[in-house]
Amino acid sequence: MLLNSSIAAVVLIVALGLFMPQVRRSSTWRAVTTPLASIIGSGFLVLGPLLTVAYGDYAPLAMAALCVGAYLYGAAIRYNMAAIDARADTAADTGLQRNLEVAASWLLGFAYIISVAYYLNLLGSFGVSLTGFDQPIYAKLLTSIVYAIILLVGWTLGFKSLERMEYVSVTAKLAIIAGLLLGLLVFFYGKASNGGLIFNAPTQTGLSALTLAFGLIVTVQGFETSRYLGADYDAKTRIRSMRWSQWVSTAIYMIYILLAAYVFERSQFKLSETAIVDMMAVVAPILPALLVAAALAAQFSAAIADTSGSGGLFAELSSNRITPPVAYAVLTAVGLVLTWTADVFEIISYASRAFALYYALQALIAVLHARDQGQRRRGLGFAALAVLGVLIVIFGQSVEA
Repeated sequence: MLLNSSIAAVVLIVALGLFMPQVRRSSTWRAVTTPLASIIGSGFLVLGPLLTVAYGDYAPLAMAALCVGAYLYGAAIRYNMAAIDARADTAADTGLQRNLEVAASWLLGFAYIISVAYYLNLLGSFGVSLTGFDQPIYAKLLTSIVYAIILLVGWTLGFKSLERMEYVSVTAKLAIIAGLLLGLLVFFYGKASNGGLIFNAPTQTGLSALTLAFGLIVTVQGFETSRYLGADYDAKTRIRSMRWSQWVSTAIYMIYILLAAYVFERSQFKLSETAIVDMMAVVAPILPALLVAAALAAQFSAAIADTSGSGGLFAELSSNRITPPVAYAVLTAVGLVLTWTADVFEIISYASRAFALYYALQALIAVLHARDQGQRRRGLGFAALAVLGVLIVIFGQSVEA
């Protein structure tokens, strides 16, 4: 009872702190919340159980590898942003650079389509997880209904009113994560003091462990949204927002996995997209309901943001030949096909490959900028990232639940 009360108190204190006027009105913090919302959204819900099952004792190392890989791709995108900003008043990019940027933007639009399927399928799974309808078919039906709502709103009203949910959902998610980490810390301390920490052998090793990690890059994706906030923030603010969001999300993820990886027997839960609910029920009774609430708000707002983003991208890139409503219809059609033909872990793998190809193109653009600035060593690093992105596309594997 005391732990439940303490978790609730922490959630409330963090939420109130983030809603303080000086925090909420800070342009830097608001710039940080957009990429941060994406990075620690869906990934936080699936990574704990997934890495614990797949990598056992080495789960923190796998998490660190994902965060480092994401940070390096973020560095390539930040480098491009700085180069474009520096050249704005001096010289235009070459035709090749412009073409690669256009190709990357098209890829990002398609990656958004798959990521919305990822978000909404997680929403469906969590939406039924604590009910008597906790079956895949009901989760898919709920996902389909939400797709219909999003399409209807997009065609008739637009998303501006729904997009205002972003700060509220980010605040709720961060507050609930703070409460969850407190619960895990107490649980971990109790296990450690009694010599009860658990060390699970990995079920994935060697090449299969590597290709599985390739298929998980989307779980730490989202930092690239800073690249497309130019209408609201200057380049320096956007670069800073991406860097800070990656620092904060890495700290959260590493603390989370270090506390979660050594306190659960693999046999204590069944690996599924909602396995975290079963895990956290062992930690504190209050956590499952809080997690489901956070999941519903976060997944819905992330889906709205990516739906709106894809519609805007396709309209811009096609000179409005593909209007936003048409893009929303395509997104819904593709999403429904994925919903009824693939499970969440397969969709995660598809989304990872789409984003990996986008990151590979951004790394290739960074190679060209580095060449223009005579930075050979840096260019070689970006070239290695481009190759890695292609390898992720080719060899990334999905989780087998």
